[in-house]
Amino acid sequence: MSDIHIDRKVLSDLQEVMEDGYLYLLETFLDDSEKRLSQLHEAKNADELAHAAHSFKGSSSNMGALALAELCRQLEDRVNNGPLQGIEDLINQIDREYSAVRQLYREERRRVSIG
Repeated sequence: MSDIHIDRKVLSDLQEVMEDGYLYLLETFLDDSEKRLSQLHEAKNADELAHAAHSFKGSSSNMGALALAELCRQLEDRVNNGPLQGIEDLINQIDREYSAVRQLYREERRRVSIG
């Protein structure tokens, strides 16, 4: 099963590889993502913003949140290469996408906990 927010094949592969550690991986991603989102909002300069976007991109990509990873890539690219105007809109898109992704990963966590 795949949707616009998450590549379910990536999750399936991760579950197969991680086995009993899969639930911990999901929890770690959720906790880590909250921190990364805060870093995006609290960045005081372009370097901090680019670093936060880069880190969030990598973890999102590894966890199959490909749309979120792509938005973070766009943000990182925009910070590094300009123009900076409209960057708030991109951060808002990341917020909305992460909100959807967070819900899906929480559902996945519940599914794994019960199963």
